[in-house]
Amino acid sequence: MNKSRVTSMQVAHKAGVSQSAVSRVFTPGGSVSDKTREKVMRAAESLGYSPNVLARAMTTGRSQIIGLVVAYLDNQFYPEAIERLAVALQEQGYHALVFMATPTIGDTDDVMRQLLDYQVDGIVLASVSMSSSLASKCEDHGIPVVLFNRDQDDARMSAVTTDNIEGGRAIARHFAEKGAQRVGYVAGFEGASTQIDREKGFLQGLEEAGLSLAMREVGGFEYPLARTAALEFCAGRDRPDAVFVCNDHMAFAFVDAVRHKIGMRIPEDLLVAGFDDVPIAAWPAYDLTSYRQPINRMVAQTVDVLLAQIDNADIPARKLRLEGELIVRGSTGGPSQRQG
Repeated sequence: MNKSRVTSMQVAHKAGVSQSAVSRVFTPGGSVSDKTREKVMRAAESLGYSPNVLARAMTTGRSQIIGLVVAYLDNQFYPEAIERLAVALQEQGYHALVFMATPTIGDTDDVMRQLLDYQVDGIVLASVSMSSSLASKCEDHGIPVVLFNRDQDDARMSAVTTDNIEGGRAIARHFAEKGAQRVGYVAGFEGASTQIDREKGFLQGLEEAGLSLAMREVGGFEYPLARTAALEFCAGRDRPDAVFVCNDHMAFAFVDAVRHKIGMRIPEDLLVAGFDDVPIAAWPAYDLTSYRQPINRMVAQTVDVLLAQIDNADIPARKLRLEGELIVRGSTGGPSQRQG
């Protein structure tokens, strides 16, 4: 037989306090004496009571829930980012509700409509974008939206990214310093701001160094497509001598294909650089040169911007670009990271 849910009224009766006192105990920041809090918690524990977060949201207007929408979890950057975002929000008294989406705006909008049913206090979009009409709906409901590792041309949404343009430019400069002459680029998903800005910076850097892009393939941020791109690059005689792959996840696929299917040596025959600097980049199997995203600062800024807008709806949206760092390793002839 199913047990009925314990109510706050029952807890109040057992603790000898008012129902409003029970509500204040389970509301973050609620004003209540230590004595009352102790009585309520003791009664709640003995009855097996847990507060109904969504019901509380109906009365307080706050659910203490932040919606996190993410795609590309096979990209090693995002599981780490989502974990850190969830922990940072929890430290501020909020809970993360994670929804999965694909990079296409239509699919993201469907997920977002579901998310709004949970009466979230704010939304973080990681690696995805949303339509203008849905952005208007969030604005009408007073729900702030922050884009994480993405940006789009909408002044209503805050965004926190690495300076992807400068990251691409730094990799181009590094290739030039290494004497590269025939340079290739493996693009990510063409509609992503990260892809657009990284390629823009890379082309600028090549031009500044007196070089031009010799080859280009699209990997779409997917391992199989990036592997195919590697085979296309190296199929003929006019092979590149340096390739920038738009993120580390694709760079691992590129390196695997070049080494094991084509038999080229890295870095002796080909320089390869990625972007993100996920932990696997430092593993001896890849020893990958990569532009490091400042993930801790990105998470901290995202949480600060979001919570500030939750507390004060009049705060304008902010677009933050944080400086990263080029980490040079063996894949471009830098210091080897070999262990042992």
